[in-house]
Amino acid sequence: MVATDYQDIAVEVSGQIGIVKFNRPDFLNAFGGRLLPETINAFRELNEDPDTVFTVLTGEGRFFSAGWDMRNDNSFPFGPFKTDADAKIAHSNHLFPCLELVRTIIDHSKIFVLAFNGPAVGGGAAWFLGLADTILAADSCHLQAPFSSLALVPENGSIRTLSHSLGIHRANDILIYGKRVTAQQLHTWGTVSELFPTTGFLSHVKLFLEKQLDDNDAKSMMVAKKLQATALRNERLLAAYDAMDALNERLVEGAPPARFIKKIQELQGIEERETVEALKEDSSLDWARVDEPRSSVTELQCLTKKWRR
Repeated sequence: MVATDYQDIAVEVSGQIGIVKFNRPDFLNAFGGRLLPETINAFRELNEDPDTVFTVLTGEGRFFSAGWDMRNDNSFPFGPFKTDADAKIAHSNHLFPCLELVRTIIDHSKIFVLAFNGPAVGGGAAWFLGLADTILAADSCHLQAPFSSLALVPENGSIRTLSHSLGIHRANDILIYGKRVTAQQLHTWGTVSELFPTTGFLSHVKLFLEKQLDDNDAKSMMVAKKLQATALRNERLLAAYDAMDALNERLVEGAPPARFIKKIQELQGIEERETVEALKEDSSLDWARVDEPRSSVTELQCLTKKWRR
């Protein structure tokens, strides 16, 4: 039974189904505030719940998650740093909660159900897709992970976990080239097990899982999950560590700020009346806030100013 009160997530237990919901809808459920540590704790609590079989991860509002919250003043350590080693240690410490969240999910004993209630961008699209035991999605969902366009790298081992679940070339399209994919495509590929209407999405998820509980033995399902997860554990953990190390090196090199500045210039160079259509047509600019271009420019400006300090 979950006993903790949460600020940026919501947790409920419905019979044998535990549900963790990102609950920052005003920020498109971006990874800021208390969201990461609270999600880690919720998975720990549900792991110890003797009654649950499924742990569902979903979001409140129209987005699953917009990824990293760039408006957060503590988004990255900006220095100045005495040496590159100091910079790398600072970035490593800052990104450790992300690594711990992924490790917690890798070691989670319950069947992990990823329920995309809406669009997912960046880490929201990449971190969990290759770790989920079952993926369900709303028909409004699409995924995009524009890491390369920002001089970042695929985070938390996603380049390897997605290669396992999608195949190398589809994973590369999404994570190297930033290709936008829809829930319908993922369903056609067999990655998404079921597509549900956006309206009433969570109710459809519960009904689907309740049917699995009616049709199958709970312990057998959990043992099957354990057999699969145990075989993949070490590779997933190593992939997550390698990805964090590579991302830290990119941050030490200072490559991301230059790309962020370039994106600002691209956004500012588009006439305001044409901004929304231009963003929709340009896959490299099709980020979470395609309907809020001014906000995107402002957030990127704030981040790059801090990086220049």
